[in-house]
Amino acid sequence: MQIKHAGIIALLIGATLPAFAGEKATRFWNLTSETISELYLAPAGTQNWGPNQCLNDKDGTVETDEMLTVKDVQPGKYDLKLKDVSGRTCLIKSVAVKAHAEFSVGEKQLNDCTK
Repeated sequence: MQIKHAGIIALLIGATLPAFAGEKATRFWNLTSETISELYLAPAGTQNWGPNQCLNDKDGTVETDEMLTVKDVQPGKYDLKLKDVSGRTCLIKSVAVKAHAEFSVGEKQLNDCTK
């Protein structure tokens, strides 16, 4: 009887795992020319900045052409604030963030910057 229940439990667990295992994380792709040390997201048009997403990376930065998993961000339009290792701070407005997909920022998008 125990073996029969163990088999049913294994089937139930196996049926739910692929949904989670197959999902991709939402990720930020750094296509700028500098390593990014701080990355904040706020719902577009607000100043409600979330936590520094760079802290999700093992070394706390996002190098050029590196992807970073962003956490606790729902799909929608966001303003991004980033700081790179050269000391430049930039604001990028109205970036589309989709669930389980990548969004990127390239050098040409960095128009609103201060040093």
